[in-house]
Amino acid sequence: MRHAPAPIARHSLPWHPADMTKAVFIASDHSPYKDRPGEAYHFPNQYRARVAQTLGDWIVLYAGRRGGSRGYYAVQKVAQLIPDPSDQTHSYALLDRGSLLDFETEVPRLRPDGAPYETGLPLSRGSNTAAVRLISDADFAVIVTEGIRADDSPDSLPRRDMAEPAATFAPAIDPDALRDRVLTSRAFRDASFARQVKRAYDGRCAMSGLALRNGGGRAEVDAAHIVAVAENGPDVVQNGLALSGTRHWMFDRGLVAVDSDHNILVAKGSVADEVVTRLLTPDRKLILPTNPHARPHAAFLDWHRNSRFKG
Repeated sequence: MRHAPAPIARHSLPWHPADMTKAVFIASDHSPYKDRPGEAYHFPNQYRARVAQTLGDWIVLYAGRRGGSRGYYAVQKVAQLIPDPSDQTHSYALLDRGSLLDFETEVPRLRPDGAPYETGLPLSRGSNTAAVRLISDADFAVIVTEGIRADDSPDSLPRRDMAEPAATFAPAIDPDALRDRVLTSRAFRDASFARQVKRAYDGRCAMSGLALRNGGGRAEVDAAHIVAVAENGPDVVQNGLALSGTRHWMFDRGLVAVDSDHNILVAKGSVADEVVTRLLTPDRKLILPTNPHARPHAAFLDWHRNSRFKG
């Protein structure tokens, strides 16, 4: 439930709420609101003034206990604010889909010392239950820095040993400017997306089940976007599949797709039956991550079937 915003005593905060443009949006897969993940955030109009301050800026997505206890799990930009045409008491924040980036490490609500990451947030009740909370640039920076730290587990490593964009911020450069460049850098986003997708699928190809590794123990799979980057596809695990080279090539060219029940579809007349037998799982079912939050989103699979599949 998205509660009405509770008043915050301005003297208790080191920053003035009216000056803030960044925010935390509470969002989860179990929300009773008409959210469209990655595209629109639905909220009661008592939050409209707060959301209006975030236009054109970054917000952090948060899921508490009712949303799976993920904590702070992603960052995205707010593009537009519109009324809900079917309900005068609610509005939508339209989100920049291509800016959505999953955190490699989900950040808990509390810092290691037990204090909230959001300065001035009570441990319970009050503004703690507000669905939209304005935050300072400093708090945003700390949360994002924790969230985008590169994962170095074996399954997330690149196929070759190569330098990857750093996920830390040099103190000699203005942190706000550098952070914005990091979050919008295609090289950084590609590397982070690849690590997360390969980790989610345990380095295993989702269409064949093979978990091949090279001599250095690195998984021989690619991270494929379901909705292409060129089509403003987000860099989130739910928009990704771990695929070996040939399957990735086939998926990008619409020779294979995945239906709503995770059956692997093959375009008619595009691939010989004996080749399909060698390339795909015997039951032609997609192998899914064990974490339900990492499984491909139905909306993204629908886009690929409708826009790319040649079946």
